[in-house]
Amino acid sequence: MAFFPQEDAVDRRLYPLTPEFFAPTIVPLIERSYIWKGRPPTISHYQVFCAILYVLRRGCPWRDLPHSYGNWHSIYTRFKRGSEKGLWWRILMALQQQGRMRLNIVLVDSTRWKVHRHGGGSKGGTAREVKTARG
Repeated sequence: MAFFPQEDAVDRRLYPLTPEFFAPTIVPLIERSYIWKGRPPTISHYQVFCAILYVLRRGCPWRDLPHSYGNWHSIYTRFKRGSEKGLWWRILMALQQQGRMRLNIVLVDSTRWKVHRHGGGSKGGTAREVKTARG
């Protein structure tokens, strides 16, 4: 993937892909998947894609997105709609087929992870006897 020059460390952290790489490779895949109704989006595909990469890389909540990307809820909505259509998997598979990235998928079985003793749920035991006003 194409990256920004070393001196633009902030831009490279927030926007890891150059617009020159993004426009011919990823934009056609995004535009084929959407049927735009209503007014045009105010946030570019480039900003949305870089914001999604930021959230996935950092593991931060959507509300904690830097303001330079735009409104977090608009970005989340476009991510959700793209996920429902399988857009992001198609982008990853297309980049892998073009030889631009290598995709390694790791599945974790959550039943093997230890949980803290307080993380197991509510306390068990027998149900309490319900007392009524008559006895």
